[in-house]
Amino acid sequence: MNEPILTTERLMLRPLTPEDTDAVFSWCANPQVNRFMVYPLYRDREAVARWLEQLAGQPGLVFGIALAETGLLIGSGGITRREDGAWDFGYNLLPAYWGRGYATEAMRRVIEYVRNELGGRHFAAHHAVANPASGRVLVKCGLKPVGTGTYSKLDGSETFPSIDYEMRLP
Repeated sequence: MNEPILTTERLMLRPLTPEDTDAVFSWCANPQVNRFMVYPLYRDREAVARWLEQLAGQPGLVFGIALAETGLLIGSGGITRREDGAWDFGYNLLPAYWGRGYATEAMRRVIEYVRNELGGRHFAAHHAVANPASGRVLVKCGLKPVGTGTYSKLDGSETFPSIDYEMRLP
């Protein structure tokens, strides 16, 4: 999928490149950011660089979240289409930028793009029960809780009880 550059009043959502390795490492290696993410904590920049190189061939949209005014990368997000047709999304930000509405602003713009440009009408996400701030973002984006479940880190090191959310648009 050819990734667009999306903008909001305060943000620029753009493709991540290998040149972003240091910035991406700053949140992928941060235990506070990683706590409820599916990816294991990154321990070296080379692993981040390899992941960034692989992004071009993966389905879905993966993007850096940058401040529009300065271009500073403060996090990343992504959205992929599940087998059931729903668009499943997630995000992460450096702790210094939590609580400022950036995640909500970014994901609303991504939902708008997928709806208008890709015809997406069904959106889904989940968050760890122990991470209610993420649930507030999902609700502000228009999703509603639809059930509970679990998810695990990709390496199987931890499993979290979760709350599942969905939104179906006309």
